[in-house]
Amino acid sequence: MACEVPGNTVVSVKSVLRKCAVMLVSLLASFYLLHSLTQFGGSALRAQDSLVPRPELAEAALRRKRVLHRWTGGSVARQRFEDGEDTPGQQVRFDARGFPLVSGKLRALGDGIKRLPQAIIVGVKKGGTRALLEFLRVHPDVRAAGAEPHFFDRFYDNGLDWYRDLMPKTLEGQITMEKTPSYFVTREAPAQIYSMSRSTKLIVVVRDPVTRAISDYTQTLSKKPDIPSFESLTFKNRTTGLIDTSWSAIQIGIYAKHLDNWLQFFPMRQILFVSGERLISDPAGELGRVQDFPGPQEDHHRQTLLFQSDQGLSMPEES
Repeated sequence: MACEVPGNTVVSVKSVLRKCAVMLVSLLASFYLLHSLTQFGGSALRAQDSLVPRPELAEAALRRKRVLHRWTGGSVARQRFEDGEDTPGQQVRFDARGFPLVSGKLRALGDGIKRLPQAIIVGVKKGGTRALLEFLRVHPDVRAAGAEPHFFDRFYDNGLDWYRDLMPKTLEGQITMEKTPSYFVTREAPAQIYSMSRSTKLIVVVRDPVTRAISDYTQTLSKKPDIPSFESLTFKNRTTGLIDTSWSAIQIGIYAKHLDNWLQFFPMRQILFVSGERLISDPAGELGRVQDFPGPQEDHHRQTLLFQSDQGLSMPEES
């Protein structure tokens, strides 16, 4: 089959199609090669960039090391390490972020006994209790139970021996802590904790009640998508603005009501309120308040501190 074109030239259709196919394949191959080179070049640049030292990261890591050094100064674990009571070959190094990397094994951290907690973070739910506990865990003289024990609101009948067994081992001078935010709104908890030890320190992390209620509702909504709206649960009468204080998300935020229950057993000097907002915006400042949290007078009337800013964390002997 053939066709005529101007100039009396007969061109084979098959020949034209063949040339077009060759040109198309060549064009696609060129585009593929260009794309491959671009990708390879970008990867190489990213890899090269990752190898370039970044002064701001090194400076941030150095700041963390300095803060950690001040924060652990005078601690039991730090003293034992610096005095050479650790196992041979023990070295403390820091990763790129400035966090400690421990090689070998500190003999001191494997010793100790399980004690009942001397300080408890008793509240409040969605207030920032987890953040506070994680900050305190950085200190080598703070040992905290892993999960929330819920002893004073769910498992009190199991007994104190069961409760003590949930605690980590601690050395003399270290503090045992636990966190269960629901204690603050549990009516029986103050009397039960007082019965365990009247010198127990209580820490309550609070935040704006409205913000806390919204956060509480959001968490519940993620588990139960079919619950009523926040507004319908909050108001008894939206026209008059009457609040339904029986709803748990609102009730938890009535801090004064729950505090009255605790003050029947513990003086205010043994209760520390921590701001959940400032714990995020100014963690160093808020932790400084925790450091200055005073402890009780011992039998020989020596004033002690639960958290001493110049000597790390310490606690009076367990009563």
